[in-house]
Amino acid sequence: MTRAEEIARNLTEVRARIAAAARAAGRSPESVRLLAVSKKMPADDVRAAIAAGQRAFGENYAQELRDKAALLAADSTLPAPPEWHFIGPLQSNKVKYVAGKAALVHSIDSPALLDAFEARGLAQAALVQVNVAGEASKRGLAPDDLPALLDRFAALTHVRCAGLMLIPPRGDPRPHFAALRALRDREAQRPRANVDLRELSMGMSEDLEVAVDEGATIVRVGTAIFGARPVAG
Repeated sequence: MTRAEEIARNLTEVRARIAAAARAAGRSPESVRLLAVSKKMPADDVRAAIAAGQRAFGENYAQELRDKAALLAADSTLPAPPEWHFIGPLQSNKVKYVAGKAALVHSIDSPALLDAFEARGLAQAALVQVNVAGEASKRGLAPDDLPALLDRFAALTHVRCAGLMLIPPRGDPRPHFAALRALRDREAQRPRANVDLRELSMGMSEDLEVAVDEGATIVRVGTAIFGARPVAG
């Protein structure tokens, strides 16, 4: 089996998992988008996934997103350039590599980072990353700080909030997925300009079924599609 065939097979299996989970939850499979996490994977893997029908890809590192986006945008063999999402932690000084290149930024977690995107003057859709478990080792906004950040979006011109994102701690993810959905439902009751909390980005290779059951609209899957990432060394 070639590498391209392996990726195509894996994508078929992941899509089947998503569809089964959605139907079990009484949802349409089309209500859940698959984001193929391609961080540290070569451009040829992305090309293979595109050939297998995958459209959206997630990157964790700003310069890697910039470089892959430029490389594949120039590839005339592709039917269309992929849709890029930025899903990793980001420092304000690296916003320039992401703004305007990512269809969706999943990891806005502070007023300073939000303001850095606004200062670029480019239209940008974003999600707020919420640290519902309060883990010191993870980025993310405290739930109590979410209303104020959503209010800040309402005063902006270029950046709009499309929903919320979560990386749960180890263990059972369901309580954390449910907590994010409850936060979304609560804040969605308060209309704000530039805020439409339709997206819940949560769930990865090992727990996507639970995430879909709890309302995920985007699942971020890397290992189940591309296998283990190369170890730097």
